[in-house]
Amino acid sequence: MALTYPGDPKNPTNLLKSLVCHVTKRKADEVGPYFQHALRVIGSQMEPSIEKDEFQIAERIKKKLVRQGRQQDAARFSELHRKLQSQGTLKNRWSILYLLYELNADPKKMKTDGMAFFGAGLPSFSHSTPHGVGGIHSTPLSVGSMSGSAQSSGIGSAVSSINGPTPTPMSYPPSLAPTPGITPAAAIGNRLVSTLVGNPDTTVAKTTGHHDSRVRTRGPDEDNTSFEISESVLVRDVIFAFQGIEGQYLKQDTSGQGFTLDPNAGISRPCRDVIKKLSELGWLYMRVRKYVDDRSSDRAFGLVGQSFCAAIQEELIEYLRLIAVLEAQLNQEQDLGVNINTGNTLTLRRLLIWTYDPMVKMKALASLVDACKGKKGGALGTAIHSHTWTGDPFVKSSVRRILKLVSHPICSILYRWIYDGELEDTYHEFFVAADPTVKKDRLWHDKYTLRKSMLPSYITLDQARKILLIGKSINFTRQVCQDRTPIGGRSVTKTADLTPEQAEMLFTQEFNSKFQEIITLAYKDTSKHLLDILFTKYKFLEHLKAMRRYLLLGQGDFIRHLMDLLEDDLSKSATLLYLHNLTGVLETAIRGTNAQFDDPEILKRLDVRLLEVSPGDTGWDVFSLDYHVDGPISTVFTQQCLLMYLREFNFLWRAKRMEYILANIWRAQMDNSRRLHSIKEIAPVLHQCHVIAAEMVHFVHQMQYFITFEVLECAWDELWKQVTEAEDLDHIIAAHEVFLDSIISRSLLGDESKTLLTQLRAIFDLIIKFQYTQENFYQAALEELDSRLLVEKQNRIREEQGDWGGGAYDERGEIGRASCRERV
Repeated sequence: MALTYPGDPKNPTNLLKSLVCHVTKRKADEVGPYFQHALRVIGSQMEPSIEKDEFQIAERIKKKLVRQGRQQDAARFSELHRKLQSQGTLKNRWSILYLLYELNADPKKMKTDGMAFFGAGLPSFSHSTPHGVGGIHSTPLSVGSMSGSAQSSGIGSAVSSINGPTPTPMSYPPSLAPTPGITPAAAIGNRLVSTLVGNPDTTVAKTTGHHDSRVRTRGPDEDNTSFEISESVLVRDVIFAFQGIEGQYLKQDTSGQGFTLDPNAGISRPCRDVIKKLSELGWLYMRVRKYVDDRSSDRAFGLVGQSFCAAIQEELIEYLRLIAVLEAQLNQEQDLGVNINTGNTLTLRRLLIWTYDPMVKMKALASLVDACKGKKGGALGTAIHSHTWTGDPFVKSSVRRILKLVSHPICSILYRWIYDGELEDTYHEFFVAADPTVKKDRLWHDKYTLRKSMLPSYITLDQARKILLIGKSINFTRQVCQDRTPIGGRSVTKTADLTPEQAEMLFTQEFNSKFQEIITLAYKDTSKHLLDILFTKYKFLEHLKAMRRYLLLGQGDFIRHLMDLLEDDLSKSATLLYLHNLTGVLETAIRGTNAQFDDPEILKRLDVRLLEVSPGDTGWDVFSLDYHVDGPISTVFTQQCLLMYLREFNFLWRAKRMEYILANIWRAQMDNSRRLHSIKEIAPVLHQCHVIAAEMVHFVHQMQYFITFEVLECAWDELWKQVTEAEDLDHIIAAHEVFLDSIISRSLLGDESKTLLTQLRAIFDLIIKFQYTQENFYQAALEELDSRLLVEKQNRIREEQGDWGGGAYDERGEIGRASCRERV
């Protein structure tokens, strides 16, 4: 008999009937059973076992349309959904979208009788409706029917038909009567479970006072492995353990190393093994949670550490979402009174499968926090980065996601350093360290250093040095050079606009060279800007040439003229020298040579310096030239470098003095050789003096040739080449230090040449002693010559007067000449 409902066609009953006819493809008089079934579904208090997420169901609809090749329909659906959201009329949009999704279900996956459509998506459990409608499940309930009803509607309460007679409830046995305080649905479900549990085909017989003889008695130290406790209770305990909470039978171990099951609880051995595996997830969660809780409140942990805690917290929130879904499903099943093992029921084995990925991730997080204990800043980044070298793509993606958030503070500090020269490192996490006590004159050398313990492993040492140089160059330009002009050619990235995705380039350099390009560009721009200032504004190259000309005796005419002017003064005792007198002589030497054409800025830096006086020193031993440096050029010409220049100057000045002495010796020999030619007795001595002087001149000339050309000129040519091709100030400083080390060691002034230097100084002393000896010899010889000439003159006069021989006067003269010959 056809069901008829007079009234408005838009009446809900008529609309539902039309929907049933449309879905089942049947006539109105053939859909009676289906219509009654639909009424029960609508009248039930059940809800689908999926989460009420409007966005999720909308995405599922769009994905389904795309899989069917209906991209245009998917785009149109998105537009219609957007319009639907903009309207406030509909309050339950999720239900409408879910209905549309189920209406579009694949007919091949649905039962032919149309019943499964109305039950699709609802919790799968056996029917507990206490009354039947003709043609629908009129057979008695059984275990077989229960197990085959996974796709049925699962109605849990009686539903009054709309505009129809109310069905008469079926009477129940006393044992299945409703329990006070329990909802009808839950009561019916509980009664159904009680009925099923009482079925000997599906359950294990309960233990009674009369034990079977085949049942073994449990020992005092053995666990109870019976099946007394239902699996749903164990599942709830396991879910509690996932959150680090003790359950009814699953307690925390006293050692804090996991969870233990109550040995007296009736739990089978396989279930105990599964629960032990599952409880490991809760123990790992507790370890990770404890680390986050302990370090989140520690301000000394720094920005990088707080970012790490935030990243771990996000992973834990994602994990807790899964636990919330599992717990919600468990609560829903228990509210419905479903405790049997149906298709969608939570079981321990399903939990073992569903928590496999969370277990892998939680193990990775626990290993990560163990490796990061006691670390902060860049060292923390290194510890995290070491965990990315794994073959598990799931773990690798999780660690990379954490590393991306951890690297964000490091990248922010780095960008601020290379673009603004500002080091905002309150918690000492960055690999560049600053010493605020260092003064400006030592800014380049001592103020900024690399803190290698905080250098992340994904940033190479070469990159770290360039990063250090970039920031140093900016600060040196602004603070020491007093130049604040912007550095051109750079695209500045504001740290406020920096995202974690951009920070990812720090540790993905094997796939992306963007970070290397940024560092290289900033390094070249800042270094070029600094060198241009040094070469143009502060005339660094001119100062370098002045050092070569004056302190390394490269200006030959100036040095020779200075020696001529200072000979008389420097021959005196060192205690009789006055600095202002020597300064005046220096100015005279400058005005009398080509040095006068040098830059006045350079000439005013040239000065006289007197070394510490020792007893017996002459002016030659304490005299030295000095060159005053300040400002940016003092960064290259440090006090240590000036001391090395002073050592080299003293050596070269002494060697130049030997040349000057030998020139005077040669001049004296040339002047006196003819005058003393008449004294035949001293001819061998004069010849020997000439030979010794020639050997000394040859030795000093060869030594000066070696020092000037083989040492100074070669080293200077290499220095000039490296300075003009230098990429940064550090290269200039290094080249200059190598130049000084080279000339010091090759000039026999190094520690390894002390023996040779001692012998060389002994030779210099012999040259000076030879000069004094020759001067005395020539003085005595000239006196002898004058005496002889006087005697000859007197004898000639006496011969002219007719006298003979010599008198007493001649005898006294002869005695004086003998004494002179002895001195010679």
